[in-house]
Amino acid sequence: MGHGGDVIEELMTDHREVEEMFGRIESMPDGAQQLRDLVDEVTIELVRHSVAEEQHLYPAVREYIEGGDQLADKELADHGRVEKILKQLEKTDADAPQMNQLLQLLMEEVSTHVQDEETNLFPKLRQTCTAETLDDLGNKIRRAKAMAPTRPHPAAPDTPPANKLLAPGAGLVDRARDFLTGRGKS
Repeated sequence: MGHGGDVIEELMTDHREVEEMFGRIESMPDGAQQLRDLVDEVTIELVRHSVAEEQHLYPAVREYIEGGDQLADKELADHGRVEKILKQLEKTDADAPQMNQLLQLLMEEVSTHVQDEETNLFPKLRQTCTAETLDDLGNKIRRAKAMAPTRPHPAAPDTPPANKLLAPGAGLVDRARDFLTGRGKS
């Protein structure tokens, strides 16, 4: 959840964790309860990561990178597609025929997004921001992930200021639901 370092180090650590979870998903037998638990775990991580990026990374991209508006808009569109897939996965039983298809689609979308961020966005951000700015963004990302929702909310706003106002409330409700159901505790 919170790893330390500047914003790029923090987010790249998240990327590696999600890739590791995807590897575990690919090696699981179809329909296992462990698969449902791991899909929930991946969903929690991806939602928190996305919300934090939407609150802090993409506004910084708009501010510091030339052409940042278009870059941020593309990343937000990526998030929208991933969030819709996560919402479908949330409603899909582990042994349902479409589970594998949805997981494959999710892994492809996330992998493409991660590749784009790491080869395009992050180098541009590192070139244009001071080390202090990157460290400050890393701290903001960690705080946002701690308060972020844990379930997909595709209709929720993804740009400031609305996302910064609504996400903590949604996060509180999601964490209460997770506590009551035991979701994410495996």
